[in-house]
Amino acid sequence: MARPDFNLLVTLDVLLAEGSVARAARRLRLSPSAMSRALARLRATTGDPLLVRAGRGLVPSPRAIELRERVASLVTDAEAVLRPQRALDPRRIERTFTLRTNDGFVETFGPALIARVGDEAPGVRLRFVQKPDKDSAPLREGAVDLETGVVTSSTGPEVRAQALFSDRFVGVVRRGHPLGAARITPARYAASRHVVVSRRGVDRGPIDEALAPLGFERTVVAMVGTFSAALALARESDLVASVPGRHTERLRAGMRSFTLPVPLEPITISLLWHPRQEADPAHRWLRGCVVQVCRRGRMPPA
Repeated sequence: MARPDFNLLVTLDVLLAEGSVARAARRLRLSPSAMSRALARLRATTGDPLLVRAGRGLVPSPRAIELRERVASLVTDAEAVLRPQRALDPRRIERTFTLRTNDGFVETFGPALIARVGDEAPGVRLRFVQKPDKDSAPLREGAVDLETGVVTSSTGPEVRAQALFSDRFVGVVRRGHPLGAARITPARYAASRHVVVSRRGVDRGPIDEALAPLGFERTVVAMVGTFSAALALARESDLVASVPGRHTERLRAGMRSFTLPVPLEPITISLLWHPRQEADPAHRWLRGCVVQVCRRGRMPPA
């Protein structure tokens, strides 16, 4: 079956609104004969006369009366789809956004982001969910609006990314920890008892790779799934936690942080989203809020 000519919807809308071939022709800047031919096509397409001669004028058929509001609504919706979007007024947004973040992001950036969003768009709610893995499926499936993290080979190739800030790992111990009694060397750091963070249960990472050429290996006595859990253990014991500094600024309050005694490259934390959201004005506005909030402040000392 051939697809109908959707341009006829505009013609039908004007004909039903004007109830006159001549007036409809003037409104659409067509000749009366061209409008008559369009009406003939509409009659053939719908199988209904639509406008029926009554004296010197035309009156709508029952089917035309039934279609009038539906056709007008369809034409209005189509025009809205094809018209450039108006400037966004954040105060008119009524929406819940889901952000999938690493541990520590909410504690560090959440208060400022919530305050910013509340000032500009009081109808917006933010839903923060944990990020148990690097799978891009939640973004792809629309279950998540935004995500933060490090772009890796496992990140979906279609995912859009914008750098937020650089971060680097720092060592953290409780106040009064024996490690703080003298200069922290690779040997003293490695010989301490460590708690490591790994969602997959892996006890080795970039820090261990940096220690290996120096002939040292960390003594790992505990593994946890989040930075907050690692810091909680370190706060109440002699364990050493090594965590991203910027991500954990608030979580490390009251503890002693130190520069790791091995060279490590900074990591770049990015904001991730699916391309289907690229042109959405409300989504674009929220991305701007996250970027501005995260780029304030400073990078932890080297």
